[in-house]
Amino acid sequence: MANMPEVLLTVTIPGETSGSYAEAEIKAYELMAQRKSTGAKYDKQKANYHSMDQLYNNDCAPAGPVKVDSTVMTYINEIYHQELKRIIGENVQMTQSKGGTIVSFNSKQTVLAQFTRQKFITFYQKIATEFQTKRFDYKPSQVKLLEAEFPDLLITPDTNKSYIMVTGGYKSIERLEQHFNGVKSPSRSLGHTTQQASAKDIVSPATQQSKKVEEETCPICMDTLTEKKTLPKCKHSFCKDCLKRAFDFKPVCPICGVLYGQLKGTQPEKGTMRYHIEDKTHLPGYERNGTIVIDYYIPNGTQGEEHPSPGQPYEGASRTAYLPHSSEGRKVLGLLQRAFDQRLIFTIGRSSTSGRNNVVTWNDIHHKTSRTGGPSSYGYPDPEYLSRVQEELKVKGIY
Repeated sequence: MANMPEVLLTVTIPGETSGSYAEAEIKAYELMAQRKSTGAKYDKQKANYHSMDQLYNNDCAPAGPVKVDSTVMTYINEIYHQELKRIIGENVQMTQSKGGTIVSFNSKQTVLAQFTRQKFITFYQKIATEFQTKRFDYKPSQVKLLEAEFPDLLITPDTNKSYIMVTGGYKSIERLEQHFNGVKSPSRSLGHTTQQASAKDIVSPATQQSKKVEEETCPICMDTLTEKKTLPKCKHSFCKDCLKRAFDFKPVCPICGVLYGQLKGTQPEKGTMRYHIEDKTHLPGYERNGTIVIDYYIPNGTQGEEHPSPGQPYEGASRTAYLPHSSEGRKVLGLLQRAFDQRLIFTIGRSSTSGRNNVVTWNDIHHKTSRTGGPSSYGYPDPEYLSRVQEELKVKGIY
């Protein structure tokens, strides 16, 4: 994400000049403020951006401070400083309080500071939702090698040089675990396979012979295949023992990520998922539908072998989420029920809001925990949410 270039779209606002998406949205904010001051009508049903609606209601007030977690901000400053710089831009000043718990935005253009604040909140919450901290027994003297291999992780050696603490997104930490377990990175292997496929029609006989030898090499241990095992869906082959170890970690192909069997998570086994329908309440964007209210409850308990600190107590959680009572909303409800039964909704780790460890937290299936406020507040309107969450569930074999 840190190296992703900004995508520009040409957007034309009636009566205005065309420009980039960011320029167009800023101009739209300014028009909203003008309409507010002149008494012009504003049709909320036709609003495309929740942030516009929020700014409209605030009458373009100065951008308020944002409370953040200092550990998450340290990670963002270290790993995503270029992305953060791009979000802030040249005309807005971002300041962080001592300890990094409060972030403020100032600009001569109030509407620009508001816009930047909204972009920062969306970016910060995406990082915080996927954020984890994990301990690994590893020689701190070799940290530089790990940092080069995993640039999106913040790796901190213990002062006594007996272990390392790793912070970052759950997917990157999972890839690091695969590295320590001797499982080849799926993304790297997939890219290598794609290169082979694109060149298959032009390789020389010598290269073809070399490729044949390579195909008889296990992608996990990088040695000659022993008791060759070929997966039925994707046709990738591995040593039988190597594949068993990989599947003990996660039942997916180590090369392409195709799921085999039912994925099980680390959500505590005791817990409930209940829901009820509110026919007379409506979510923004779904005014013709009622509301599905989901109540999750995970009690306090003791961590198992699959958790960060086996044998230690963990703090449970109660969470409420919302879906529209539409045909697609009911479909998502059924998929979430399957995910809950497979222990995929929650995990045990570090809370991105309180900073406490050994607590029940959301896993990587995003929920709407607010009825309103748009994506930056985990609420509605968000017309793409139902399709996004279905894609997240599909990755886990739930569809």
